[in-house]
Amino acid sequence: MPTRRQFLTTCALAAAVTPQTWRSANAAAGHGGPLVVSTWNFGRQANAAAWEILAGGGSALDAVEQGARVPESDPDVVSVGLGGLPDREGRVTLDASIMDHAGRAGSVCFLEHFEHPVSIARRVMEKTPHVMLAGDGARRFALAEGFTERDLLTESSRAAWQNWRREAREAPGADSERHDTLGILALDRTGRLAGACTTSGMAFKMHGRVGDSPIIGAALYVDGKVGAATATGHGEYVMRTVGSFLVVELMRQGRTPQAACEEAVARIAAGLGSDPGEVQVGLLAISVDGRLGAACVRSGFQYAVRVGARDEIVDVESWFGVG
Repeated sequence: MPTRRQFLTTCALAAAVTPQTWRSANAAAGHGGPLVVSTWNFGRQANAAAWEILAGGGSALDAVEQGARVPESDPDVVSVGLGGLPDREGRVTLDASIMDHAGRAGSVCFLEHFEHPVSIARRVMEKTPHVMLAGDGARRFALAEGFTERDLLTESSRAAWQNWRREAREAPGADSERHDTLGILALDRTGRLAGACTTSGMAFKMHGRVGDSPIIGAALYVDGKVGAATATGHGEYVMRTVGSFLVVELMRQGRTPQAACEEAVARIAAGLGSDPGEVQVGLLAISVDGRLGAACVRSGFQYAVRVGARDEIVDVESWFGVG
């Protein structure tokens, strides 16, 4: 049997990726709701807030919104909301999206000065004929909806930016190691799915850069008859492959959430040669019957899961993690 790297070479030559089976020992068997999963270890706190709603019979949509608001308010989570690391001009710009089982979606991008972009994204979904509002238009809409502006730079995030400026990095305006988007997916007691995604984006990015988080089909996609997926990591790679839509579409074609995440990651990995360098993409999915799946380009990606008595952090097997 070929190694993973040999397999990727074969895939690139064939221009089609059908990855080897590389199952995560932590992939869950199917079960009914309620269920909530979130990207990264800080997703555990997001899950706790979402679980309060789900356990009480609330909707998946309410659960993902309330879950996403937790890291948005946590100044210690430097890639989301308050305390998020700014762009190269010292400005914190936010992206967020939300989507429900019926395919309704809302998002905001390049938004400044609001602590909870995920809630503004939900208002876009529910109160406008649009899917996305950007920049000053999103700001004016948020103010009209009663959201309050505030300074999102904390003392520590401002100091980090000033230190970055002093170091005068030669990179193209970003810290590629700091891109930990919060993606959250939930299945409620009625069998309805929803998802949300929120981020302050890549640290020290070029001013005006928008990642995958507000792009429906890239960092987030939900199909109430099939499943839901979310992505984190280098948004450019997720946008180029429409990663979350790809995962759900593969599930529609019969793949399990695990197999779908693996194939989507393999397509990204096929373009990275034998070494991904600093590129990271993590994909997380749930099916409408409650099965889980996750995969990532390189080691380090984790997700948090809450279902029944299970409340834990799971380390995800990476494509480049095994020779």
